[in-house]
Amino acid sequence: MKPSVVVLALLALPLAAFSWQRQVLPGTAGPQRLEVDLALLGATRAGLADLRLNDAAGRELPYVLVPPAREEAAWIRARQLPLSPTRTSSGLELDLGSAQRTSRLRLEGLRPPFLKRFQLEGSGDRQRWTQLVAQGSLFDLPGEGLRLLTVEFPEGEYRYLRLVWDDRSSARVAMPRGAWAALAGPGHPRPVLAPLEFQRRPSEPGVSRFALRLPGPGIPVRALVLDVAGSGPILREARVAEPRLQAGGLAPRALGQARLRRAQQGDASAADLRIPMEAPSGTELDIRVEDGSNPALALTGVQAELAPQPWIYFESRDGGPVAAMCGDPRLGPPRYDLEALRDELDPGRTAAARWGPALAPPAAEAPAGLDGGPGAMLEGGFRFRRPVPPGTPGLTALALDAHVLAHSPNLWDLRLLDPERRQIPYLLERRDEPLSLELALPQGQPKGRATLYALALPQAGLPASRLVLETDARVFTRRLRLLEDADGATRQLAAADWTHQDPETPAPPLVVTLPAVAAAQVTLELDEGDNRPLPLKAARLLLPGWRLRFFQPQGPLELCYGLALGPPQYDLALLAERLRDAPAREAALGPEGREGPDRGLVGPRLFWGVLAVAVVGLLAILARLLNSQTQE
Repeated sequence: MKPSVVVLALLALPLAAFSWQRQVLPGTAGPQRLEVDLALLGATRAGLADLRLNDAAGRELPYVLVPPAREEAAWIRARQLPLSPTRTSSGLELDLGSAQRTSRLRLEGLRPPFLKRFQLEGSGDRQRWTQLVAQGSLFDLPGEGLRLLTVEFPEGEYRYLRLVWDDRSSARVAMPRGAWAALAGPGHPRPVLAPLEFQRRPSEPGVSRFALRLPGPGIPVRALVLDVAGSGPILREARVAEPRLQAGGLAPRALGQARLRRAQQGDASAADLRIPMEAPSGTELDIRVEDGSNPALALTGVQAELAPQPWIYFESRDGGPVAAMCGDPRLGPPRYDLEALRDELDPGRTAAARWGPALAPPAAEAPAGLDGGPGAMLEGGFRFRRPVPPGTPGLTALALDAHVLAHSPNLWDLRLLDPERRQIPYLLERRDEPLSLELALPQGQPKGRATLYALALPQAGLPASRLVLETDARVFTRRLRLLEDADGATRQLAAADWTHQDPETPAPPLVVTLPAVAAAQVTLELDEGDNRPLPLKAARLLLPGWRLRFFQPQGPLELCYGLALGPPQYDLALLAERLRDAPAREAALGPEGREGPDRGLVGPRLFWGVLAVAVVGLLAILARLLNSQTQE
């Protein structure tokens, strides 16, 4: 049956509460086994209790959630038979005694250190062989802290397994002391690996940052597995964090950390690029990798490793498409008579159903009542007003720029106002990711043995920050100072030594920590000694990263600040976790806003003063005209 027929059948039912609908394709008619995937976990709002299945006629299909078994897997020892070696290969053949359903092989007693590539095949009669692993690696490298002696392969019934070592670029290995195969079945549920989209984020030198988004909150992620381009060695510290509610706002909280490792021997590599972590509660994850003096981490992929999940048993009458629906947290778990057969369910006698395309997109609007609507009106004169970029109504994450950070040091006086001067509630979020701003590099001015650079900052009154300097030079040593001229006096802000002595590698950027700067310009003084001036290539300023989360209404908004106000108290803070979990549109402020008293909030004295000046000016012009007419 066509998917459109299924959609029409669903439209006839009162299913408006379901925000997620997806097609399920049974393997054939009869009992089905459907695996829980990342998309389903992200869509459900009640721990799979709101899941419903319907056939093409709109009839609800009973199902059973079968939890993964937790008992230990049974391992059987295999009899080893050596393979005749060739010039480029060696290996062994394993006899399990009889055909066994298996998906894992474990070797014991191989003498370390070693790193070997291999191929694995399986057979039931020793005549016809099936390739199970086309190219894999096993290794035990105590010096690098890397060890992998277990092979995972597609589940199937095999009596014989044949493992062939690739000896072209590594020494032969002796026969293992023992080889074991794990019997397949409910005793060894496998973790679910699901790819995630990621985005590289701005960062300081020596650190790589990546942002990830999960499809929903509360997904039981227990690790992130990274894919990194290249084949060279890796030894770097990595951390995973998510925004959590702290002191009335959002701030990053670490969920896990690990040391990423990769070793290379010939054309074989051994790697452990897994970051264990506690399960996140929200949808946003940030990865921070300490690159040290190495190039930025060449991340090419990220997979979420989920804890073993239950599988869904249902029965299909005709093998036709089925619709799965969820996303209504008001629904409780269903009760079906099919539960009476739970103890008799045999996963080996079920057809493999698979997920098809989405039948309806997830709801794009925010949950009802989450935005709270406009708040109280605010009277008073703000010094600064900034138009908020217009956008589709919904949850918005507005990044704060240098202008805001300079004129609102504690961020207490920030207010979002609509044209009627009503406050739009927001949640303040501190980010681990810095605000990175490029600085123009002026021509250096010589002064004795030093070179002076007048660095223009994006705004006067900036908070504590970090200055990043880059050069093309390879061998040098310089002493530098950063100076500020304020109130007729020169103040030293920071000093540092910048040295690099390897002509084969580029010099790493220098990061200098700056305190709060009152002026709009700082002077960089480089003591050149008796050398030619050091060529500077780039300069960046790293400011603290902040943003506001709020629900954008219809119509224009202004971000106002520059008034003696305490921090706002919005009821929206009570829904901080739900606000954090909802997808947000990212926005940035436009050009620097207008300065001066707030229009519409001008005091009566100022109004009459301006009016008086205007009247006097008009009278002067009129008198001059009359005088000129009299002379004529």
